[in-house]
Amino acid sequence: MRRLASAVAAAIMLSAAPALAHFQMVYTPSVTLEKPATIPFKLVFTHPFENGHAMDMGKPESFFYLFKDKKVDLTDSLKPITWHGAHNDSKAFEADVKVQRNGDYIFALTPAPYYEGSEDIYIQQITKSYVNKGGVPTGWEAPLGLPTEIQPLNKPYNLFTGSTFTGVVLSEGKPVPGVEIEIEYIAALPDMKANKPGPVIAQPASSALVAITDEKGVFTFGIPKAGFWGFAALGSGPVKEFEGKELSQDAVIWIYAEDMK
Repeated sequence: MRRLASAVAAAIMLSAAPALAHFQMVYTPSVTLEKPATIPFKLVFTHPFENGHAMDMGKPESFFYLFKDKKVDLTDSLKPITWHGAHNDSKAFEADVKVQRNGDYIFALTPAPYYEGSEDIYIQQITKSYVNKGGVPTGWEAPLGLPTEIQPLNKPYNLFTGSTFTGVVLSEGKPVPGVEIEIEYIAALPDMKANKPGPVIAQPASSALVAITDEKGVFTFGIPKAGFWGFAALGSGPVKEFEGKELSQDAVIWIYAEDMK
Protein backbone atom coordinates (compact mmCIF):
# COMPACT_ATOMS: atom_id res chain seq x y z
CA MET A 1 0.00 0.00 0.00
CA ARG A 2 1.60 3.27 -1.14
CA ARG A 3 -0.98 5.64 0.36
CA LEU A 4 -2.87 5.73 3.64
CA ALA A 5 -6.52 6.69 3.78
CA SER A 6 -6.01 9.00 6.74
CA ALA A 7 -3.05 10.99 8.09
CA VAL A 8 -2.05 10.65 11.73
CA ALA A 9 0.46 13.38 12.53
CA ALA A 10 3.98 12.24 13.43
CA ALA A 11 2.76 8.72 14.22
CA ILE A 12 4.70 5.52 13.68
CA MET A 13 2.36 2.67 12.80
CA LEU A 14 2.13 -0.75 11.23
CA SER A 15 0.46 -0.95 7.85
CA ALA A 16 -1.74 -3.85 6.83
CA ALA A 17 0.49 -4.45 3.81
CA PRO A 18 3.58 -6.65 3.96
CA ALA A 19 7.04 -5.05 4.05
CA LEU A 20 7.61 -4.95 0.30
CA ALA A 21 8.85 -1.39 -0.12
CA HIS A 22 10.95 -0.40 -3.11
CA PHE A 23 14.03 1.43 -1.86
CA GLN A 24 16.85 3.09 -3.74
CA MET A 25 20.10 2.35 -1.96
CA VAL A 26 23.13 4.68 -2.13
CA TYR A 27 25.41 2.58 0.03
CA THR A 28 28.96 2.89 1.27
CA PRO A 29 30.14 0.82 4.27
CA SER A 30 31.74 3.58 6.41
CA VAL A 31 30.00 6.92 6.82
CA THR A 32 32.47 8.42 9.29
CA LEU A 33 36.11 8.63 8.22
CA GLU A 34 39.22 9.68 10.11
CA LYS A 35 41.66 9.75 7.18
CA PRO A 36 41.43 10.61 3.48
CA ALA A 37 40.13 7.65 1.48
CA THR A 38 38.61 6.54 -1.78
CA ILE A 39 35.24 5.13 -0.79
CA PRO A 40 33.12 2.71 -2.84
CA PHE A 41 29.41 3.18 -3.50
CA LYS A 42 26.81 0.68 -4.66
CA LEU A 43 23.60 2.07 -6.16
CA VAL A 44 20.96 -0.65 -6.05
CA PHE A 45 17.16 -0.49 -6.33
CA THR A 46 15.85 -3.27 -4.14
CA HIS A 47 13.84 -4.36 -1.07
CA PRO A 48 16.51 -4.09 1.64
CA PHE A 49 14.53 -4.99 4.77
CA GLU A 50 13.52 -8.42 3.46
CA ASN A 51 16.65 -8.92 1.31
CA GLY A 52 14.17 -9.28 -1.51
CA HIS A 53 13.69 -8.79 -5.24
CA ALA A 54 15.95 -6.21 -6.93
CA MET A 55 14.85 -4.03 -9.85
CA ASP A 56 16.80 -2.98 -12.95
CA MET A 57 18.10 0.58 -12.80
CA GLY A 58 18.29 2.71 -15.91
CA LYS A 59 21.06 5.24 -16.39
CA PRO A 60 20.75 7.77 -13.52
CA GLU A 61 19.90 11.35 -14.38
CA SER A 62 22.47 12.69 -11.91
CA PHE A 63 24.77 11.72 -9.03
CA PHE A 64 26.72 14.34 -7.09
CA TYR A 65 27.89 15.40 -3.67
CA LEU A 66 27.76 18.76 -1.93
CA PHE A 67 30.72 19.76 0.24
CA LYS A 68 30.83 23.22 1.86
CA ASP A 69 28.48 24.63 -0.78
CA LYS A 70 30.56 23.15 -3.60
CA LYS A 71 28.75 20.70 -5.88
CA VAL A 72 30.86 17.91 -7.41
CA ASP A 73 29.23 16.03 -10.30
CA LEU A 74 29.88 12.27 -10.14
CA THR A 75 27.48 11.15 -12.87
CA ASP A 76 30.18 10.28 -15.38
CA SER A 77 32.03 8.21 -12.78
CA LEU A 78 29.17 5.72 -12.47
CA LYS A 79 29.85 2.24 -13.81
CA PRO A 80 27.12 -0.33 -14.60
CA ILE A 81 27.27 -3.59 -12.65
CA THR A 82 25.16 -6.69 -12.23
CA TRP A 83 23.78 -6.98 -8.72
CA HIS A 84 23.38 -10.60 -7.63
CA GLY A 85 20.41 -10.29 -5.30
CA ALA A 86 19.08 -13.00 -3.04
CA HIS A 87 16.35 -13.84 -5.57
CA ASN A 88 17.46 -12.39 -8.92
CA ASP A 89 20.12 -10.46 -10.80
CA SER A 90 19.51 -6.81 -11.64
CA LYS A 91 21.18 -3.84 -13.29
CA ALA A 92 22.84 -1.49 -10.82
CA PHE A 93 25.71 1.00 -10.62
CA GLU A 94 28.86 1.64 -8.63
CA ALA A 95 31.32 4.49 -8.13
CA ASP A 96 34.54 5.23 -6.27
CA VAL A 97 34.74 8.67 -4.67
CA LYS A 98 37.75 10.45 -3.16
CA VAL A 99 37.16 12.02 0.25
CA GLN A 100 40.04 14.19 1.42
CA ARG A 101 39.01 17.26 3.41
CA ASN A 102 37.26 17.36 6.79
CA GLY A 103 33.52 17.96 6.74
CA ASP A 104 30.16 16.73 5.53
CA TYR A 105 29.70 15.13 2.12
CA ILE A 106 26.03 14.99 1.10
CA PHE A 107 25.48 12.56 -1.77
CA ALA A 108 22.40 12.85 -3.98
CA LEU A 109 21.16 10.47 -6.66
CA THR A 110 18.38 11.15 -9.13
CA PRO A 111 17.67 7.79 -10.80
CA ALA A 112 15.79 7.22 -14.00
CA PRO A 113 12.08 6.55 -13.41
CA TYR A 114 11.36 2.83 -12.96
CA TYR A 115 8.21 1.26 -14.36
CA GLU A 116 6.44 -0.92 -11.80
CA GLY A 117 4.16 -3.16 -13.84
CA SER A 118 2.19 -4.53 -10.90
CA GLU A 119 0.95 -0.99 -10.10
CA ASP A 120 1.16 0.41 -13.67
CA ILE A 121 3.10 3.43 -12.40
CA TYR A 122 6.61 4.84 -12.56
CA ILE A 123 8.70 5.32 -9.43
CA GLN A 124 11.59 7.77 -9.07
CA GLN A 125 13.32 7.85 -5.71
CA ILE A 126 15.56 10.90 -5.32
CA THR A 127 17.98 9.68 -2.68
CA LYS A 128 20.43 11.27 -0.24
CA SER A 129 23.14 9.71 1.93
CA TYR A 130 25.89 11.18 4.08
CA VAL A 131 29.60 10.76 4.79
CA ASN A 132 31.63 12.79 7.28
CA LYS A 133 35.38 13.05 7.55
CA GLY A 134 37.22 14.16 10.66
CA GLY A 135 34.18 14.66 12.89
CA VAL A 136 33.78 18.25 11.64
CA PRO A 137 30.17 19.23 10.79
CA THR A 138 29.95 21.57 7.78
CA GLY A 139 26.31 21.65 6.72
CA TRP A 140 24.65 18.23 7.05
CA GLU A 141 21.35 19.97 7.81
CA ALA A 142 21.27 22.00 4.58
CA PRO A 143 18.70 21.20 1.87
CA LEU A 144 20.16 20.60 -1.58
CA GLY A 145 17.41 22.24 -3.61
CA LEU A 146 16.25 18.92 -5.06
CA PRO A 147 12.71 18.65 -6.47
CA THR A 148 11.86 16.70 -3.31
CA GLU A 149 14.05 15.71 -0.36
CA ILE A 150 14.08 14.93 3.33
CA GLN A 151 15.93 17.54 5.36
CA PRO A 152 17.46 15.94 8.48
CA LEU A 153 17.01 17.65 11.85
CA ASN A 154 19.42 15.21 13.51
CA LYS A 155 22.97 14.57 12.33
CA PRO A 156 22.31 11.57 10.04
CA TYR A 157 25.65 9.82 10.61
CA ASN A 158 25.90 10.35 14.38
CA LEU A 159 22.87 8.62 15.88
CA PHE A 160 22.53 5.99 18.60
CA THR A 161 20.09 3.17 19.17
CA GLY A 162 17.33 4.29 21.51
CA SER A 163 17.49 7.86 20.21
CA THR A 164 15.25 9.39 17.54
CA PHE A 165 15.63 10.69 14.02
CA THR A 166 13.54 13.64 12.82
CA GLY A 167 13.21 14.90 9.28
CA VAL A 168 11.23 17.41 7.25
CA VAL A 169 9.83 16.41 3.86
CA LEU A 170 10.27 19.15 1.26
CA SER A 171 8.82 19.56 -2.22
CA GLU A 172 10.33 22.41 -4.21
CA GLY A 173 11.69 23.69 -0.89
CA LYS A 174 8.35 23.73 0.95
CA PRO A 175 7.23 21.35 3.74
CA VAL A 176 4.76 18.64 2.76
CA PRO A 177 2.12 17.71 5.37
CA GLY A 178 0.32 14.37 5.48
CA VAL A 179 2.83 12.46 3.35
CA GLU A 180 3.40 8.74 3.95
CA ILE A 181 6.92 7.73 5.00
CA GLU A 182 7.98 4.12 4.49
CA ILE A 183 10.84 3.01 6.74
CA GLU A 184 13.29 0.20 5.98
CA TYR A 185 16.47 -1.32 7.38
CA ILE A 186 19.34 -2.85 5.41
CA ALA A 187 19.02 -6.39 6.71
CA ALA A 188 21.86 -7.81 4.58
CA LEU A 189 24.76 -5.43 4.09
CA PRO A 190 26.19 -5.41 0.56
CA ASP A 191 29.27 -7.47 -0.17
CA MET A 192 31.22 -4.77 -1.98
CA LYS A 193 33.50 -7.14 -3.89
CA ALA A 194 30.96 -9.77 -4.90
CA ASN A 195 28.12 -7.32 -5.73
CA LYS A 196 25.60 -9.25 -3.67
CA PRO A 197 23.96 -9.11 -0.24
CA GLY A 198 26.01 -10.41 2.66
CA PRO A 199 24.70 -12.43 5.61
CA VAL A 200 21.25 -11.49 6.92
CA ILE A 201 21.60 -9.61 10.22
CA ALA A 202 17.93 -8.83 10.90
CA GLN A 203 14.48 -10.14 10.05
CA PRO A 204 11.95 -7.75 8.50
CA ALA A 205 8.93 -6.46 10.35
CA SER A 206 5.77 -8.48 9.78
CA SER A 207 4.16 -5.34 8.38
CA ALA A 208 5.54 -2.21 6.72
CA LEU A 209 6.86 0.47 9.08
CA VAL A 210 5.11 3.74 8.22
CA ALA A 211 5.04 7.32 9.53
CA ILE A 212 3.00 10.34 8.48
CA THR A 213 4.31 13.91 8.39
CA ASP A 214 2.55 16.49 10.55
CA GLU A 215 1.23 19.87 9.42
CA LYS A 216 4.81 21.18 9.18
CA GLY A 217 6.05 18.24 7.11
CA VAL A 218 7.89 16.73 10.10
CA PHE A 219 8.16 13.09 11.17
CA THR A 220 10.09 11.35 13.95
CA PHE A 221 11.24 7.74 14.27
CA GLY A 222 12.66 5.94 17.30
CA ILE A 223 15.73 3.90 16.31
CA PRO A 224 15.50 0.34 17.70
CA LYS A 225 18.62 -1.20 16.14
CA ALA A 226 22.10 -0.20 14.99
CA GLY A 227 22.72 -0.07 11.25
CA PHE A 228 21.45 1.70 8.15
CA TRP A 229 17.87 3.00 8.12
CA GLY A 230 16.10 4.44 5.10
CA PHE A 231 13.06 6.73 4.90
CA ALA A 232 11.02 7.22 1.72
CA ALA A 233 8.44 10.01 1.40
CA LEU A 234 6.03 8.56 -1.15
CA GLY A 235 4.83 10.82 -3.94
CA SER A 236 6.22 13.93 -2.26
CA GLY A 237 7.74 15.34 -5.45
CA PRO A 238 6.16 17.91 -7.76
CA VAL A 239 6.27 15.74 -10.90
CA LYS A 240 3.25 13.41 -11.01
CA GLU A 241 3.39 11.93 -14.54
CA PHE A 242 5.96 10.26 -16.77
CA GLU A 243 5.37 8.96 -20.31
CA GLY A 244 1.63 9.22 -19.87
CA LYS A 245 1.47 7.27 -16.61
CA GLU A 246 1.39 8.17 -12.93
CA LEU A 247 4.78 8.93 -11.41
CA SER A 248 5.49 8.51 -7.71
CA GLN A 249 8.42 10.89 -7.23
CA ASP A 250 9.71 9.99 -3.78
CA ALA A 251 12.30 11.53 -1.46
CA VAL A 252 14.65 9.05 0.23
CA ILE A 253 17.24 9.59 2.95
CA TRP A 254 19.63 7.08 4.55
CA ILE A 255 20.97 7.42 8.08
CA TYR A 256 23.32 5.36 10.23
CA ALA A 257 22.93 4.52 13.91
CA GLU A 258 25.29 2.67 16.26
CA ASP A 259 25.17 1.26 19.75
CA MET A 260 26.54 3.54 22.44
CA LYS A 261 29.75 2.13 23.91
